[in-house]
Amino acid sequence: MGQVEALCLGESMALFVPGEDGPVDQVRIWIRTVGGAESNVACHLAGLGVRAGWVSAVGDDALGRAVVSAVAAAGVDVSGVVVDPGSPTGLYLKEIGPSHTPVRYYRTGSAASRLDPGILSTMDFGGVRLVHTSGITPALSSSCLELMRALFALPRRTHRLSAGRDASVLRELADAADIVLVGADEADAVWGSVEPERIRTILSGPGTLVVKQGERGATMIERDPVTGQDGAEVFEPALRVDVVEPIGAGDAFAAGFLAATLAGASPRRRLRAGHLQAAAALRTRDDVGTPLPPALVAELLDADDRTWAEWRMSG
Repeated sequence: MGQVEALCLGESMALFVPGEDGPVDQVRIWIRTVGGAESNVACHLAGLGVRAGWVSAVGDDALGRAVVSAVAAAGVDVSGVVVDPGSPTGLYLKEIGPSHTPVRYYRTGSAASRLDPGILSTMDFGGVRLVHTSGITPALSSSCLELMRALFALPRRTHRLSAGRDASVLRELADAADIVLVGADEADAVWGSVEPERIRTILSGPGTLVVKQGERGATMIERDPVTGQDGAEVFEPALRVDVVEPIGAGDAFAAGFLAATLAGASPRRRLRAGHLQAAAALRTRDDVGTPLPPALVAELLDADDRTWAEWRMSG
């Protein structure tokens, strides 16, 4: 694997989305693309100028080759991806809706579900500043759970571990991460809490906790590395967006936030960077959409509160 500063580890699949409107059982045209939390984040990071790599496993099949090719085309280093000749590449289907998108997964026995701690010995962490994974991976199989435990047990020398969309019951992993980004709805389902301060009592380990509160915004709680005490909560409202389809917006937010974190941005700018990346993702049917123009992003990052609150993405 080449020199990267952000390494994303987890399953990605062939994704099929309807190519025409209408009830899904009547759709005859499907568009093949790629979807998966970790590769989504890697693609967004690469688009933001971060040297990103993605590590996973795919089958020795046409879908696996298409997945790897698509992620590589986004500027992501895919040299760490394993090809498993004995297992298929996972796939999933999306039914499109602005507020609710049913997703059908076909990933049981997939190549990525067979990953185990052995893959860590093939990964070069030299120069890596951030490792990103999600709560999805440990739920794929017992070997994937052991992989995640081994990953989180690695010494923190030049990298941090980020737990992205944490949807598992494995609180031990989230609490062992340095940065946790979790949706309030996810935290409610997993831990029965939606308020950031309550979630913080459950996850006291991470230095940074971000609670994504849907269309309301996001709240960050961060520990002072000198005093060891949490600072004040920082809340930044989300942008108003005419939503096309919501799947993938959380991954986009994570990438925007993490890229700004690597750049040493202030808490407010880090949250705004996440919202801006998510806004672009909400306007596409794909998991990864076209980012907003850099000039607009720069303008909105520094906008006053009123301008930020009044801006709307549509059309």
